[in-house]
Parts: sequence; C-alpha cells; structure tokens
Amino acid sequence: MDMYDSLFSPNSILNEQIARQIFEILPESGPVMVIMDTEGHWWPSDSDAFAALNISEPFLRQVCASIDDGAEPVVTQAGECSIIAAQLMTDRTNCGYVVIALPKSTPESAMTNMDLVEIVLNQMSLIAKLVEKNALLYELQTKQYSLYAQSEPATN
Repeated sequence: MDMYDSLFSPNSILNEQIARQIFEILPESGPVMVIMDTEGHWWPSDSDAFAALNISEPFLRQVCASIDDGAEPVVTQAGECSIIAAQLMTDRTNCGYVVIALPKSTPESAMTNMDLVEIVLNQMSLIAKLVEKNALLYELQTKQYSLYAQSEPATN
C-alpha cells in the first residue's frame, strides 16, 4: 500500500473540505469537533483543545464501532467531557464520523438538548452534501471545458 493513498483519496480530500467549512463557523470557546474517516484519520477543529481533553484513540474507535452497530447518535462521557458522535454521510459517500466534545458537560445535559444536537448533526450532514455536490459540479465543469477545448479547431 502506498503511504500517500489516504492523503489523496477522494474521501480524505472530501473530509478535509468538509472540516474546513464546518470548523470555520465554530465559535472560539465552543465545542471541539472532530471529523474522522473510516480508516481512523481525524481532523480536529482545535488540535490543542482536543489534545487537552485526553480522549484516547481506542475510545474513539469504540464510539465509532457503536455507531456502526446502529446506535446513533452516541452520547457518552470521556473524563469531564460529554461526547456526541454520529455517522457523517452524503448521498454518495460514507465520509466517516463526526464527534462533538462538550467540555465540562454531562451526557444528561446533552440528552436534555438532544433536539438541538440533532439539528447540529443534520446541518453538518447538509454541509457535507453541499461540499460533495460542489466538488462534483466542479469536476463535471472541468470535464466539459476539456471536451470543448479538444473539439475546437486550432486557429492561427
């Protein structure tokens, strides 16, 4: 396996684009979000804040396994932090997972606001769908321009 495959895979590029769009709108002192692909690569909204939460990789894999088993969204606790996680999908692509970490929060408070949490998760899915559609339209437009350029006779 080529060590650069995951960096240039369509899913990895899509996840990175989704992360940029979502993380751009997060408040500075808000929740920490992580987008994880199905291969275990992740993009945190704030690397330092995520590292300070001390959430282990095996814990994240266990949360993702729960999602794969049908429990969605997963609401759990990691230290002094509530964790809410769900699958991140578009109509064409399984992008992986989205994890929202709420520092100094309990799962009970997250469950109390589950309607709001589901709205946020649905908005993230909508952003993912729009980013994917934009990428597909760009690809289609580039192909059309390429075909048009090939069919046009050279003028001198």
